[in-house]
Amino acid sequence: MDKKQTNNMRNIRIEKMTINIGAGEAGPKLEKSQKLIETLFEHKAVKTKTKKRIPSWGVRPGLTIGVKTTLRGKNADKYLKRLLKAVGNKLKESNFDNNGNVNFSIKEYIDIPDVKYMPDVGIIGFNVCITLERPGYRVKKRARKKSRIGRNHLITKKEAIDFMKKEYGVEIL
Repeated sequence: MDKKQTNNMRNIRIEKMTINIGAGEAGPKLEKSQKLIETLFEHKAVKTKTKKRIPSWGVRPGLTIGVKTTLRGKNADKYLKRLLKAVGNKLKESNFDNNGNVNFSIKEYIDIPDVKYMPDVGIIGFNVCITLERPGYRVKKRARKKSRIGRNHLITKKEAIDFMKKEYGVEIL
């Protein structure tokens, strides 16, 4: 057997899953987005603020324009299975980046199985970002003596695709 296949440090896992809704402006649409995230994922939603100024869009620094929540561990795994069913367990190769991240959108929250339409919220879609990691990635985030991850230990696009196929039965288009 190949040495890489038997090494537990090579196993890929989900570090976190971030759900994001860009409302574009503060007001009722932002409040509805926050209510949707908190209802669907039973997790507190955090408002996001702009960092850049884009005059043509009427955006300035510090303006609240979206909401997000981050799920980790078994919670992320449970909701990821439901969200993948909403897109038919099919992802495009362009949904994967070169650093082991997966991104996809859900156009309408009512596409998720067992979710009913909420008249007070309306129809809203959201983005899902999944960050994959291997054991040992802590060295780049720890407070003391941070270090880089070696190139051989980084997750490639192909490895991320294989992980999603094997663990979640995702079909790549």
